[in-house]
Amino acid sequence: MDRKSKLVIALFALVVVVIIITEIARPKPINWRPSYTSTDKIPFGCYVLYNELPSIFPDDTIETVDKSVYDLMVGRDSTLNSNYIFINEYIDLDEQETHQLLKYVEQGNSVFISATGFGWPLLDTLNISIESDYNLKEGTAVLNLTHNQFNTEEFELSRGVFNSHFTSVDSTNTTILGHITYTKENFLENQPEVTVTKPNFIKTKFGKGHFILSSTPQAYSNYYMLKGNQDYVTHTFSYLQNEGLLYWDNYKKSGRIIINSPMRFVLTQPALKWTYYLTILGILLFVLFRGKREQRIIPVIEPLKNSSVEFAQAVGSLYHQNKDYTDLIHKKLNYFLAYLRNRYQIDTSQLDEKTIQVLASRAGKEMGETKKLIDYIVTLKQKTAHTEQDSIELNKRITAFKQ
Repeated sequence: MDRKSKLVIALFALVVVVIIITEIARPKPINWRPSYTSTDKIPFGCYVLYNELPSIFPDDTIETVDKSVYDLMVGRDSTLNSNYIFINEYIDLDEQETHQLLKYVEQGNSVFISATGFGWPLLDTLNISIESDYNLKEGTAVLNLTHNQFNTEEFELSRGVFNSHFTSVDSTNTTILGHITYTKENFLENQPEVTVTKPNFIKTKFGKGHFILSSTPQAYSNYYMLKGNQDYVTHTFSYLQNEGLLYWDNYKKSGRIIINSPMRFVLTQPALKWTYYLTILGILLFVLFRGKREQRIIPVIEPLKNSSVEFAQAVGSLYHQNKDYTDLIHKKLNYFLAYLRNRYQIDTSQLDEKTIQVLASRAGKEMGETKKLIDYIVTLKQKTAHTEQDSIELNKRITAFKQ
């Protein structure tokens, strides 16, 4: 490797190192994606709340649920009362999950759900409707609670709020526990802005248990837990009775890691996963060491040179120097007659009229042209001495015939 190549490689490596250092040192942009998982420390994750659950519910055992509602419900001990907490941007429960959750509450348990939507089957059963009031300009929403102990406190939300609220509830079974107050824009109707107060926190009785529903999940995120709104969370959780067991949903989350690979089943089974990884590693090691053992430098083999032209030139020079035109003409005649026998399958032992006719027919030549060539050959064969002009003339006629 020459000096120039080494310099180029060194410069390239330096650029790569500088890019890597720059990417590492550059501050990462804030991720405002709604996640609500217990492990996400981004603004709209629930890392802070999840780690504070033991202090909020000191007498309860916290069980993190990483499977569907249906799987948990059919496998749990139904003799034990418990609470179930769901927090996500949207809680989508199918009919089977909704049926199991309703049965769970009907038996005397409580479910706390904070989301901007709860799925049609659950809303229809509880006779509740919900909607969001979006503004083009992000404004401030104020949350408050109706209980006498909390009604003097207000909690502000200034980012990521959709102003979700309940528009209708079953008044016979539902108690309004809190409101959201926000400014509604009416510039499309050419009307001034108005301040709106709507219920966003309710408690609905179902069977022996209760659904406690909040339409403002943002209040439970890391961002607002660390911005001084942690009291709002503890106040809302105070409506859950201490049952000794608390389920924290970590499955129906926007930020839940989902494996979309076709190898999903293999990667979710520990035995199959390790078998897959070890197989890949074994193949890589085999290719590395086997290829290193058998790969050798392939020698460069020069192709054989075509010496036919040089040979012909050497023979031609020899005849030219000796001026033995008779021998040269005899060899040319012998080679040409052999060519006629091989190509046209004719008998050249007797160069008579029949031979001329057959040759002209098979070679596609005129009878007169073919006759002149054969007569000239016969003449040359009968001569005892030949000149250079005879050799040149024979070569011209043979070449013209072959064209």
